[in-house]
Amino acid sequence: MARAAAAKASRVHEEPAFVLHRHDWSESSLILEVFSRHHGRVALVAKGVKRPTSQFRSVLLALWPLRLSWGGATEVRTLKAAHWPGGQLLPPGEALLAGYYLNELLLKLLAREDPHPALFDHYAQALALLAAGAPQAGVLRAFELLLLGELGWLPALDHDSASLQPLQPERRYQLQAQGGLHEVAAPDGGQHEGLDGVLAQEQMQERVQGRVQEEGRASLNAPAAAAGADFATASCSADYWLALHAALQTGAVWPALLPLCQQDRSGALRRQLRAALHYHSGVREFQTRRWAQQVQRLAGHRVALPG
Repeated sequence: MARAAAAKASRVHEEPAFVLHRHDWSESSLILEVFSRHHGRVALVAKGVKRPTSQFRSVLLALWPLRLSWGGATEVRTLKAAHWPGGQLLPPGEALLAGYYLNELLLKLLAREDPHPALFDHYAQALALLAAGAPQAGVLRAFELLLLGELGWLPALDHDSASLQPLQPERRYQLQAQGGLHEVAAPDGGQHEGLDGVLAQEQMQERVQGRVQEEGRASLNAPAAAAGADFATASCSADYWLALHAALQTGAVWPALLPLCQQDRSGALRRQLRAALHYHSGVREFQTRRWAQQVQRLAGHRVALPG
């Protein structure tokens, strides 16, 4: 009786969810890693899904909003039903890589069965924006900020973490994974003006690092070395951090945050967030970034690199 009651209590019906990853379990079945709104990241076995007659065969796609039902009291639950409720479509073209990058972040950073309903909504919004053709870089930076904030790894962006004093106008600050925001000297020795923090010297450094990356891709250590060099030159103005802080406090966070993230033309915010995500995930380079680099080489033209 107790076992039956536990199994009944563990049944979930019509749960909003997305498939993050899938891999073979047997000749006819798959193991799914899904991100659900009320149960967090959950592992499911989809039995017989690879058979031509399976009703799940054309439904269990990544980046597609689903309604899933499952049961079981073990770590890997059993998928019972799945359907697409309609509405949102898959991101097109290169935006697919951006969507897979978001999936990789969730797989690397979320613990299983740790619900984050607000983060689920932000993820769904990010995918909807990518499917609608919104600028990928802005969407990714906004989601990275929201992800770090939801998991408790984003410090207050209106204070210097070392002195606990408010950010000072016309000064520059760097986001450090372990230490929060710290004031740094402008590369040219003076103060920098402008919301998006674009310095001529910083842009020159970025171009140099780009050439170094192109020439040294054969080395396994090149990506990590280049990322470290990029981070060393990355910082943003106090005005920019304060604007991001204010946007994160609003109720309608995406309309306020997305335009600000699109202003990161120098890539300074991207490099600082990348360093924080690498630190907290424990990886040196995200697989989806490597995929994008391979696509770029095969296609012969520039492809937006996630992360």
